[in-house]
Amino acid sequence: MGSEPMGGRRWGAAWRWSAVWRRNALVWRKLAAASLVGNFGEPLLYLLALGYGLGAFVGEVQGLPYLAFLASGIACASAMNAASLEGTYSAYTRMAVQRTWDAMLAAPLGVGDVVLGELAWAATKALINAAPIVLVAWALGAAELPGGLWALPVLWLVGFVFGAVALVATALAPGYEFFLYFFTLLVTPMFLLSGVFFPLEVLPAWLQQASKVFPLVHAVELVRPLMAGRPVGPWAGHLAALAGYALAGWVLAVWLLERRLMR
Repeated sequence: MGSEPMGGRRWGAAWRWSAVWRRNALVWRKLAAASLVGNFGEPLLYLLALGYGLGAFVGEVQGLPYLAFLASGIACASAMNAASLEGTYSAYTRMAVQRTWDAMLAAPLGVGDVVLGELAWAATKALINAAPIVLVAWALGAAELPGGLWALPVLWLVGFVFGAVALVATALAPGYEFFLYFFTLLVTPMFLLSGVFFPLEVLPAWLQQASKVFPLVHAVELVRPLMAGRPVGPWAGHLAALAGYALAGWVLAVWLLERRLMR
């Protein structure tokens, strides 16, 4: 395929990446019903079963009914899972099986355009899956408006972050089985140790400190007070952390995929 020009084509420019986003959206639209049932149904079951079932025993957590406490965590985790799946299995299929990316790179698109389009789509999928949870939580009295709506841009950013991390894994993956390590060693620990189901304060001190490196912790710390209609604490630090992860993941994904695709 030859070398890719430096500059705009490397990082995505002039909205060329939007063609990648649109292509993925059109394909997803044909499978939207099945996709929504699978990706949205499980988080909703977590919310209802644990929120009401376990909530009856737990009562309040951090001054919130357990259903309200859980809803924000489930929304963040749903955004993480949707973007991670899109950036691993789906992206790898487009890259290595269907060779869709090869066709894109033969057009006036660079690796940066493809990566940015994929990241924008992963963030969109995250929002598609997380937004209904926010609305259901509001309908159940477990979220406040308009605070819950302010959580939506944060959830989009969460999708961008985990989409970038997932694309890094895709760039390194020799096959689908590689993603078992990605989800087992990275995504699952974040799901369990980021304050989704219980406050971080109940963990041992060393584990509390270690968990703060997880992007999902910063997401939960932002989304929970927004959905609860409470003032957000040190929001700038959490937002900066998510933005930093997004930028680092984006740059690393472009660099690794450039090396893999442009050989």
